[in-house]
Amino acid sequence: MTDNMRPESFEFLQSYLNNPSPTGFEKEGQKLWLEYIKPYIDEYFVDTYGTVVGVINPDAKYKVVIEAHADEISYFVNYITKEGYLYLRRNGGSDPLVAPSKRVNIFGEKGIVKGIFGWPAIHVRKVEQDKAPTIETVFLDCGASSADEVAEMGIHVGSVVTFEDEFTVLNGKFYVGRALDNRVGGFMIAEVARMLKENNKTLPFGLYIVNAVQEEIGLRGAEMVAHRIQPDVAIITDVTHDSQSPMYEKKTAGDISCGKGPVITYGPAVQNNLRDLIIDTAKASEIPFQRAAATRATGTDTDAFAYSGSGVASALISLPLKYMHTTVETVHKDDVDSVTRLIYETLLRIEDGQDFRYFN
Repeated sequence: MTDNMRPESFEFLQSYLNNPSPTGFEKEGQKLWLEYIKPYIDEYFVDTYGTVVGVINPDAKYKVVIEAHADEISYFVNYITKEGYLYLRRNGGSDPLVAPSKRVNIFGEKGIVKGIFGWPAIHVRKVEQDKAPTIETVFLDCGASSADEVAEMGIHVGSVVTFEDEFTVLNGKFYVGRALDNRVGGFMIAEVARMLKENNKTLPFGLYIVNAVQEEIGLRGAEMVAHRIQPDVAIITDVTHDSQSPMYEKKTAGDISCGKGPVITYGPAVQNNLRDLIIDTAKASEIPFQRAAATRATGTDTDAFAYSGSGVASALISLPLKYMHTTVETVHKDDVDSVTRLIYETLLRIEDGQDFRYFN
């Protein structure tokens, strides 16, 4: 258990991160998440594609969203050889470079089938001619010796594949696992709902706690649910790259560090007055924070909310993360705590009907 997290929260974090939620197939993770937040909300709804929204004060006219995305990168079975090997295609930004010798879960018609990314031994390769693994060269072995045997196991073209790696704690300070991008965000917004309830805070507006699907393939879940809720304000949380580990170029990646607090982004989709309210809140609450700049877009659900309807005042609070889109995504537990607190404290400062326009 970690220092500043209650045991029940830690248990939820662990089970939620270990549960696979590939893009387009987020159902089981969404059920877990909803079960956890139910005691802290007034009502909820689930949309056609599986985005889950917990609502506090559903009758209020002014609507504020806090949002994270639920899906993780994965693969689809794309081709099955007559010898029983499986070739894949990406579902989201999966990285074949990290695949060889990893264990996987294949979601077949008869349930989960274990598989492995095979790779030829160093002895038989011309090592000087080695090329980096690509989606064309990585393959799965599920212990079958023919396409018929694969079919008997319930695996077919379109079956989804996720890595098996599970949650661990590193040096008492870091949470490590696959899919911290961005289920750790779902965890943080759920904790905000809990803190509001347990501290008996009454908000003057409707709060929509949104765990959206299909972010990894183009912010699709956020796009759908933004149309449905038509909020006035949206605070998004996602992960961003820690640039301290080797092979990052700070001139392009910026200077972001795990353990130094939430990252507040500057960019066209970020509404400046809302962003400044978040910065003022961080200063007043003595929450350390870092700054980042986006080019055209943030690349997160912030963009989908900002540009929905007639424009929604949106801002992004990011969690620094090492090794994005690998099976060892790593975040600092202090940052998880700080992002959660910053969202919570910011909500307490938003007024009913607050006008975020630059001038009127």
